[in-house]
Amino acid sequence: MTDFDPDRFTDKYEHYFTELQQAYRRAFEAMSERHDSDLIHGIDQRILAESEPFYEGDGEFRIELPDDASDRLPDVDADRLETVLGEYTGELETQLRSVFDFEEAR
Repeated sequence: MTDFDPDRFTDKYEHYFTELQQAYRRAFEAMSERHDSDLIHGIDQRILAESEPFYEGDGEFRIELPDDASDRLPDVDADRLETVLGEYTGELETQLRSVFDFEEAR
């Protein structure tokens, strides 16, 4: 169990680096089971590697993506990318809630 302090999440990479890695890894594994591994790997490496998780309060997290996220995988259909990326960020938010003991992962 991780003791979560919202004030310390401001410096998340200093205080919660291991937990963040765990959440991102779990989300990657879950998404790899449901979608094409090349697409998931591309999203992970080209988009989510530069994403920023934020704690919103009440056990909720938000993932901020790079402004040019959709341009980072130009060979992927834009609608497909938007759908899978939305699912992926939702899974990541779920995993963050789980890692920080706000709820169990689905």
